[in-house]
Amino acid sequence: MKQIRQRQRILILSLLSLSVVAPLIFVSHRLKLLTPLGRREFLEDLYRVTYRTDTLKLNAVEQEGAEELEEPNQVVYKEKDAVSTISYNSENNNDSEESGIAGYRSTPLERNVSGFNHDERQHQGVLQKDLSSMAEDTNIHAYSHRLSKDNIEVPNKQSGRKAAHHRILNPQSHKVKNQKVQEIKDQIVLAKVYLNFAPPSNNARLKELELQMKEMEQAIGEATLDSDLSRSVLQKMRHMEASLSKISRAFPDCSAMAAKLQAMKRNTEEQVRSLRNEATYLVHLAGSTAPKGLHCLSMRLTADYFALRPEERKLPNENKINSPELYHYAVFSDNVLACAVVVNSTISTAKEQEKLVFHIVTNSLNLPAISMWFLINPPGKATVHIHSIDNFKWLSKYNTFSKNNSSYPRYISELNSLLFYLPDIFPALNKIVLFDHDVVVQQDLSGLWNANMKGNIIGAVGTCQEGKIPFHRIDMFINFSDPFIGESFDTNACTWAFGMNIFDLQQWRRHNLTAVYHKYLQMGFEKPLWNWNVGRLPLGWLTFYNKTEVLDNRWHVLGLGQYSGVDPDEIERAAVIHYDGIRKPWLDIAMGRYKSYWTKFLNFDLPFLQQCNLEA
Repeated sequence: MKQIRQRQRILILSLLSLSVVAPLIFVSHRLKLLTPLGRREFLEDLYRVTYRTDTLKLNAVEQEGAEELEEPNQVVYKEKDAVSTISYNSENNNDSEESGIAGYRSTPLERNVSGFNHDERQHQGVLQKDLSSMAEDTNIHAYSHRLSKDNIEVPNKQSGRKAAHHRILNPQSHKVKNQKVQEIKDQIVLAKVYLNFAPPSNNARLKELELQMKEMEQAIGEATLDSDLSRSVLQKMRHMEASLSKISRAFPDCSAMAAKLQAMKRNTEEQVRSLRNEATYLVHLAGSTAPKGLHCLSMRLTADYFALRPEERKLPNENKINSPELYHYAVFSDNVLACAVVVNSTISTAKEQEKLVFHIVTNSLNLPAISMWFLINPPGKATVHIHSIDNFKWLSKYNTFSKNNSSYPRYISELNSLLFYLPDIFPALNKIVLFDHDVVVQQDLSGLWNANMKGNIIGAVGTCQEGKIPFHRIDMFINFSDPFIGESFDTNACTWAFGMNIFDLQQWRRHNLTAVYHKYLQMGFEKPLWNWNVGRLPLGWLTFYNKTEVLDNRWHVLGLGQYSGVDPDEIERAAVIHYDGIRKPWLDIAMGRYKSYWTKFLNFDLPFLQQCNLEA
């Protein structure tokens, strides 16, 4: 009997010894097979399984849909264990803890203190060992792919039910191509935050983190997609994740971190605000400055003009300039290329080119250059006549231009206000179409001349339809708190646009609208009735109030000089497109998507354009 018991004891002790020795042999065998780098990763994985559960805790967090991965926003979330979770979400700035958890998709930086019971830790430990062994033979993308196919369940003892863990997002299957890139950038940002408010010391972990951060910045370079990342970068990402986890335990108090992050946020917002103001100023400066190439072109054309004999400076068909039965178009401009595009585009789309007469009004400084352009590039069967504003002697008696209070050079130019004197400039004409110099004609305009004006003086497209580009309310520009304005005009009156307008000069003379213009202009000098910095629009709305015929929007599409979202179909259907705004098509700041509509009406192979480095 004693022998039997003794044998049983020996058997039990042998089994116990085997259960202790076997794992050691297994682990030592595995370590022998690993490369030095793989051995280091294995030990780091073992360390993470033993001392933290943050990574696996993500499996218990409800993941967001894969259709749209939002970029994080700087918000600090506090938990009861005094360990911070930092969420970055550029779309939503929510301060609640629940939104912070739901929006958390970056590398784990929070410590789990009481979220898992003993069974959950044991289950996760087994899972972590499996993942560590998988990492030897597969890269990070295959690793994510493998996890995305597993639906892991962890028992929840509090509810007595099992909660299914959401699958980890697979960048390939869900068309998310930059998940790893964003995670690396988030790691770099977090590393900078930790290093920024860490006390100065010789802490080896901080030095290691700083070194890893610099290596990651150099390694990621200008990568934008996960496919741009090498395997070494992904390995460095895992090492940095471990370092961030270690550093996070050195800052158990979130209050100092939150205060510093808020200060950094305010400082960054102030910098952004300052840069936006500077960018706005520079754009307006660029818009009001003549490009070097355009100035060069004017100088060369002017020099060649004065090299001609007086009889060679005359443009053909001058006998047509006062014929009322022809189609007369006026352009007030000091820009050679702008005038060329208006004339060329109108002629190229006209069915009866011989009926077209263009009246270009400019100043004496630019008259030689514009005249020389059309002498070198004759307009075919059409007629072009160049006027100088300095020849309008009658204009000096009004003395209204010097009082303009606008801060923009274009708005205080005499050319900008000449439209209110059209009957005086063209006394022999009954109708005229006025173009701004930043328009392009895309269709034949003969139908515009047959439009029924219904006794009105000006025809224009409306800008009072909400949701359309552009949209203006009259009370946004005119001071209706003034008693006279409030009694004389309706705040719901439809606004309209300059840029392409047809004028009935006979009706104008009958109503003596030039005198009405002077009346409102003088009132504007005496008290603030409108904002001078928006140009001639408010004064035009008052002068032509109840005397405007609203045209179909297809005649004139606006916004190509200030809005990037103009409907391409509307542009293609439009008879005239207008680059209103600061970003004119001849400037470097022009919108590239619209510039070709303008440049196609210029021949950039001309010697003058090539000599001045003017390109499409």
